[in-house]
Amino acid sequence: MRILIELPSWLGDAVMVTPAIQNLLKYYKDSEFVLIGPAISIDALKTSELVFKSKIIDKNYFSLYSLSKSLGKFDVFFSFRRSYRSTFLKSLISSTYKFQFNRKKYQDSHLVEKYNHFINDSLKTNFKAEKLNIWSNSKSYKEPLRPILGINPGAAYGSAKIWYPEEYARVANALSGQYKILIFGSNSEKKIADEIEVLLIKKGVSNFENLAGKTSISELIDLISNVDLFITGDSGPMHLAASFQIPSITIFGPTIDKETSQWMNKKSVIVKKNLDCQPCMKRVCPLKHHNCMKLIKASDILIAIDSLDLTSEKAS
Repeated sequence: MRILIELPSWLGDAVMVTPAIQNLLKYYKDSEFVLIGPAISIDALKTSELVFKSKIIDKNYFSLYSLSKSLGKFDVFFSFRRSYRSTFLKSLISSTYKFQFNRKKYQDSHLVEKYNHFINDSLKTNFKAEKLNIWSNSKSYKEPLRPILGINPGAAYGSAKIWYPEEYARVANALSGQYKILIFGSNSEKKIADEIEVLLIKKGVSNFENLAGKTSISELIDLISNVDLFITGDSGPMHLAASFQIPSITIFGPTIDKETSQWMNKKSVIVKKNLDCQPCMKRVCPLKHHNCMKLIKASDILIAIDSLDLTSEKAS
């Protein structure tokens, strides 16, 4: 059989869909699987233990027709997206059976479970959602004399999800005596990473690297797999850290943590303020005060780190 899968468009969603895809592989044993989706999602899953053929979807609507013809005929098509574009692509794909994810159908559950419910509903099965399935190809970044702190200050979703560079710098400064510090980010997140860099230099901190805009997806995965502590907002790299069970402090503001928090990471602590206005799910604060993030201070993060009890973990 030939199975076609359209991946979600966000990095974090692509990571969270891997348990559902793992269940598809269990169901359709010895079948040919083809993945389509944006480059960031394809690149993330290329590092998994799962082996697929893959094609990157162009953003141009007109390219979807030629893509659908080049793919050929399939037995089953699963789309993990619910956009108009994906619905249009679904109409073009030649497949005996077609299934498209509808996020609104599955309420009050984690996104990993929503994706898995979609598979179970489509196939009339009862698979459980297991662990995330992202692999690292390298362990070369480990430093034997000092653990690594990873800081991921950006979020592609919008400014409402972003904590403040001054607070990140205060946390990094407080931990600089114990950790080598790596600052992560995409090209679009270089501004906040550079602001943190400037603040750290002013504080006399030198044992850090600003990697924003300097890593491919596979390099980002390798680096995150090697950190000993990860501090991040609700973002794609947050889910990469969860796949490697990295001790993590995750900062939530406008989004729903019960839906997009780290999946099956027992070493994760959520920091949020539980204000009446959150979660608003907006890309920019509609009330203009951004208190869901502004009221979180460096001291809150340091207290959360203490609750992880990393010293006893190292001793064991």
